Amino acid sequence: MKKIFILVTIFSLISCNSQDKKPIPGVTAYQKQLNMQFKDASRSPLKRKDLKKFTALDFFKIDPSFIVKAKLEKSENTPLFKMATTTARTAFYKEYGVLIFNLKGKELQLTVYQSQEDLENENTKDVLFLPFTDQTSGNESYGAGRYMNLSLNDVSKENTITLNFNNTYNPYCAYDDRYSCPLTPRKNHLDIAIKAGIKAFKPH
Repeated sequence: MKKIFILVTIFSLISCNSQDKKPIPGVTAYQKQLNMQFKDASRSPLKRKDLKKFTALDFFKIDPSFIVKAKLEKSENTPLFKMATTTARTAFYKEYGVLIFNLKGKELQLTVYQSQEDLENENTKDVLFLPFTDQTSGNESYGAGRYMNLSLNDVSKENTITLNFNNTYNPYCAYDDRYSCPLTPRKNHLDIAIKAGIKAFKPH
């Protein structure tokens, strides 16, 4: 009888602890992963006062129409250049190519880049960096632009790649101006409202 009582007590404690754990907020796996990162004090870019009150990042409603297939036209023999940042830090990038796609009835294009740091790292040499601004920038979304990470491994044999604007993120300087972030080149402005992905952060 005593053993049964102990087992029931342990089960009750486990059940209570499970109920106390709040589920990670987010509609998609991407949103949940980003929210989990921001809640982790060891990885979060949030200021201490914002981290204490943080519950979840703000996103536009998931919209499948902002998932498009783009044609990648690779740029040949492009040199490294200095991309402006939010600080005096120098960041070196090279143009990898141009992405051409149709969205909301418009043919659009964005230049995609590779950073020098990524190129020199075996684990990140296949990463492509896609910064952009749009008609929501400075209002509903962060003024300096939003980012999307792509991978060369996802480029098809036909040189196409899927762009999911629902999976965008803000540069760290959107949360704390002590960070140094690349500024979106002017030619990567989209003359359309991208109402998908991460919204502007409202500090507490």
